[in-house]
Amino acid sequence: MEFADAALAILTEEARPLHWTVILDLALRRGYLDPFTQPDVRKNVLAALGQATRDGRLEKRDRGIYALPAARS
Repeated sequence: MEFADAALAILTEEARPLHWTVILDLALRRGYLDPFTQPDVRKNVLAALGQATRDGRLEKRDRGIYALPAARS
């Protein structure tokens, strides 16, 4: 699974804002990411979160806290 996809899956499943360290931990525990086959997991998760925020797929709520965008009507 790609880094951004793993982060989006975690945030969708948990349905609440999470700190990036929690997102990383849950993605590793649930097997979405594998540190033995994917290099620099921490760096790549942070980069993916930043890119997803710039793309509008995620919102940064506070320092290190990410969430799915609020539903727009």
